[in-house]
Amino acid sequence: MWGVFVSGETTGYDAVRTEELQGREGVRKRPGMWVGSTGERGLHEMVFQVIGRAVNHALAGRGGGAVDVTLTPDGGVRVSDNGSVAAARDTGGTGLEALLTSMPVAIEAGRPLVYMGHGCAGGELFVANVLSSRLTAEARCGGTRRVQEFARGVAVAPPAAMGPAAGSGTTVTFWPDPEIFETTRCSFSQLEERFRQVAFLNRGLGLSLTDERPGGGSRAVSFRFPGGVRECVAALGAETGTALQADVIGFEREDPRMAGTMEVALLWSGSHQERIRGFANSRATRQGGTHVDGFRDGVAAVVTAYARARGLPDVEGDSWADRICEGLTAVVSVKLERPEYLGATCELLGNPEVRDCVAEAVREHLGAWLGDRPTYAAQVLDRILRNVPRD
Repeated sequence: MWGVFVSGETTGYDAVRTEELQGREGVRKRPGMWVGSTGERGLHEMVFQVIGRAVNHALAGRGGGAVDVTLTPDGGVRVSDNGSVAAARDTGGTGLEALLTSMPVAIEAGRPLVYMGHGCAGGELFVANVLSSRLTAEARCGGTRRVQEFARGVAVAPPAAMGPAAGSGTTVTFWPDPEIFETTRCSFSQLEERFRQVAFLNRGLGLSLTDERPGGGSRAVSFRFPGGVRECVAALGAETGTALQADVIGFEREDPRMAGTMEVALLWSGSHQERIRGFANSRATRQGGTHVDGFRDGVAAVVTAYARARGLPDVEGDSWADRICEGLTAVVSVKLERPEYLGATCELLGNPEVRDCVAEAVREHLGAWLGDRPTYAAQVLDRILRNVPRD
C-alpha cells in the first residue's frame, strides 16, 4: 500500500518495534521516499511531479494543450493548465480535495502516459500538498471557479465557489516548506532544460516558464514543437555534423501488445558519435532498456538485410554490428500504461514485450524508407562499410 513503511529498532532479539508511517505524517517524516531528497534535487522533483500532472491534464484536451508555470515573487510555484472540461470536472469540488489529501492505493490501468517525476505516480498533488507550507488549488469548469486552501496538507476550509471562470483547467500554487527542504528556491535553468525536453516529447504541447522573483530579473521562456521528436533529433543532429539525408526519419505507432505508444526519429550524420536517447513516459532512461534494445535490433536487421540483398561483403560479425549505429542520432520515446523499471532510479526500462514491438516497427518503417531512397541507402551502407576494420 502506498505510504506504508516498516522500521525496526532492536534492543535485543525479542525487542522489535514496528512503526507504520502512513499518509500525511509518513510523507513528512520520510520526504526522501517520495521526492528523492530534501535538497535542491528533491525540490525540483516535487515541482516536476506537479507539472507532470498538469501536462497530463492539458493533453486530455484538444490541440495539444498548454501548461504555464510561474515562479512567484513570494517564493511560490504556480502551475496552470487548460485541460478539458471533462478533466476539470473530475478534479472539481470534492474530487480535487481527494487528490490533495489522500494517496492512491493502486495505479489504475489506462492512467495518463506522461510522467515527469519518479515518486508516487498518481499521488503527485498529495505529496506536494503535504510538503508545502501552504497550497492553493483552483478548478475551472462549467463557468465557475472553485478554490480551496491548505496548510501542510490540511484543508483550511472546504472548496468554495469564487465567481465565474472563462474556459476550463486547473491552477495549483504551492510554497515548498522550509521545514522540509534545505532550499526552497528553484533553479530557472534546470526547469527550463526539463521543460524543453518534455515539449519535444509531447508534440504540440505548449510549456511556458516565467520567473517573477526579485533579484534575478524578469525571465520567461516558452516551448512548443509541432514536429515532436523529429525536431529534437534535427536539433541534436545539427550538433554532431553534416547529415547524410535532408529529412529526419520518423514514425509513431500504437501497439496494444505493449499497452502503449511509441514515437521514433533517427538521422545518420558524418560524425562517428552515436547519440541514441531513450525515454519512457517522458522521463529519460539514461541506462537504456528494452525500448532502446528493440530500436537497435530493428536498425541492425534492416541495414543487414539491405546489404545482403545487394551482395555487399563484410556484413557479418561483431565489427559490422558495432558500426551500424555509428553517426546515428535517434530518440526512442515510449508511453506505457504500466512501465516497469529495473533499479530504484527508474533509468532502465524493463518491459520485455516492448523490445519486440519496437524492433518490428523499426524494421517496417526504416525498411520502407530505405527502399524508397536507394541513393541515401547506398550512402549509409558505404559509410558503415568504410568503418568496419578488415582482418
